[in-house]
Amino acid sequence: MLYAAVRAVRCGLFRLFLLGGIGMLLPVPGHGKETTESSSPDALNVLEESGDSLLHDYLLEEMRESYARRRADLERAFASAETLEARQERLRTGYRDLIGSFPERTPLNARVTGAIEGDGYRIEKVVYESWPRHHATASLYLPTEGKGPFPGVLVVCGHIATGKASADEELVCLLLVRNGFAVLCVDPIGQGERYQLLNPQGEPTTRGGTLEHTLVNVGGMLVRRGTVKHELWDNMRGIDYLVSRPEIDPDRIGCTGYSGGGTQTTFLMAFDDRVEAAGPCCYLMTLEDKFAWRPADGCQHLAGEGAEGIETADYIEMVAPKPIVILAALRDMFDIESTRRIYREARRVYDALGHPDGLDMFEWDDGHTYSKPRRQAAAQWFRRWLADDASPVLEPDEVAVYPPESLQVSQTGQALTEWRGANVIDLNLQTARNLAPARESFWRDHATSECLARVRALIGWRDDPTVPTVETVGEIASKGCRIEKLVLRRQGEVPVPALLFVPDGATEDPLPATLYVDSRGKDAEAGPDGEIWKLVREGRLVLSIDARGYGETADNPKDKDAKKFWNVDYRNAVLGFHLGRSLIGQRVEDIREALDALLARADVDPARVALVGIGAAGPAALHAAALDDRFAELRLGGSIESWIDDVVAKPMARDLMALVVPNALECYDLPDLVKAIAPRPVRVADPFHPVEESAMR
Repeated sequence: MLYAAVRAVRCGLFRLFLLGGIGMLLPVPGHGKETTESSSPDALNVLEESGDSLLHDYLLEEMRESYARRRADLERAFASAETLEARQERLRTGYRDLIGSFPERTPLNARVTGAIEGDGYRIEKVVYESWPRHHATASLYLPTEGKGPFPGVLVVCGHIATGKASADEELVCLLLVRNGFAVLCVDPIGQGERYQLLNPQGEPTTRGGTLEHTLVNVGGMLVRRGTVKHELWDNMRGIDYLVSRPEIDPDRIGCTGYSGGGTQTTFLMAFDDRVEAAGPCCYLMTLEDKFAWRPADGCQHLAGEGAEGIETADYIEMVAPKPIVILAALRDMFDIESTRRIYREARRVYDALGHPDGLDMFEWDDGHTYSKPRRQAAAQWFRRWLADDASPVLEPDEVAVYPPESLQVSQTGQALTEWRGANVIDLNLQTARNLAPARESFWRDHATSECLARVRALIGWRDDPTVPTVETVGEIASKGCRIEKLVLRRQGEVPVPALLFVPDGATEDPLPATLYVDSRGKDAEAGPDGEIWKLVREGRLVLSIDARGYGETADNPKDKDAKKFWNVDYRNAVLGFHLGRSLIGQRVEDIREALDALLARADVDPARVALVGIGAAGPAALHAAALDDRFAELRLGGSIESWIDDVVAKPMARDLMALVVPNALECYDLPDLVKAIAPRPVRVADPFHPVEESAMR
């Protein structure tokens, strides 16, 4: 698609160089890092100390500053009940804007594939379509004693491979149904019978849960259909199913879950007004504390939360004074002191609104599970608020649970192989392609400058008009070239290490220049046979930079979540999304800074500055050239061509997270930026084809 876009806009003004001819212009993987002076891998380092935490520390500080502003805003809201309610409404609006619109509700086409008769209850095996042809599997627990209609509770699952059939989830459901509740327990995507990434034999290709949630989230974010939204919609449709049953009272609906189910409970209770009472369990931790510890998987972070000033406590405060019980463990991986801070803040809101009894917190001295004490506390809470019965709830000492296979809804064990429906990747791709007319009209009906202004806003680029300071920290004399070691600095920003290659024998006439950005690092092509030297021999001055997160500022390789979630930039990418500042946008800022530094030099011809983007730096370079017409031309090597084809369609590929911009496909794809650059030339070679995990084994 990128090739097609280049051809479409060339208009005879430039030539597209393809694989055979591009070798003289762009790097080929495999060139070494040796210099003419030393074979040391650190010979061309610029920073005095390791920079592998610079970007992360910078983002953490920005996150802390944003939440300091939030706390100040909250304090102002306590002026009156009216100001608190106005803040609630502002938060609800912001949250709904982040989620975006849902389609019209289509028929659930729900059916029961089997049933189990228990002592005082029946378990029905249910499947429904949350989206057309997209199947959700669930267990419906119905009381067979007592008089209905019964209050209903949606139980959402934690990150357990067996989903609804895990012992933890079964025990919650069994206690609730024996206390007069109808209970629907739904498999989340990536768990139970709802794995989305299957091999040709119908077997899961990943360990599911947190990993699958993260992989499908990357492409989903591009179309505002990340994992948070998919799970939220599945659960809203689950409530649709609950209230469709005559045995269930539609005005008495609760929700609970632990771990990843606590996450789903939190997002659901703040979005769906039908949830009248909730009990998030073993999840609540301030986002400020969580990011300082480590970000979680793709189902636990909604891009833009920080930009909207939303903290975890706000999901409770949005629904106050509805009854919420926080269920916590003293020895959880989620810090109990952080959970207590959430409770104390939300308590002030409930008190100020005149409903102190609507919020409670239950703690128990154990670990990360929906243990018996918390199950009893949850059941008692729902009895109190949904059944008008405050009597204690006790669970028997011994409760038998059903083996997972007995709760299986499908015959094959996987919804996708049983009903041959659509997985979330199909749904995301369909959405991306259905947005094509909107993208076309966006560029057709608006001036290019207006469209690019929207691109700036989406990537979170903050234009800084100040010229960066350039610090020279060393110099290497080499045959045919002088290499200056530089650090580019802007106040409050991550320093940009750089190498400036100045050809020998330069005349008084300004030279053409190239700004070189390679995701492998600024020195990846600095060897005597490297592409930088080829440019120098052509008489070009070359500035090669480590845009943030590359080379000397690449994130700490010991960050275990990078390996766990298949993305080397994981924690920094998630933090950037949280703040509304994608890594692409931040790297565009660095490229703009380096261009300013180049143009401040008397020996550079400002009309002949080219930009080169290699590998994962390609999308940032493409954005930079589209947004800054001071670049005379753009050269890309080893870059993705299209978000639709190379990201949304390839969830199993590694290291894509830093290459995306949330919600961008509502307005543009990468080929649209190529068109926006015309008539300036764009030369493309060696398109990047993401390597899937299965191909790496």
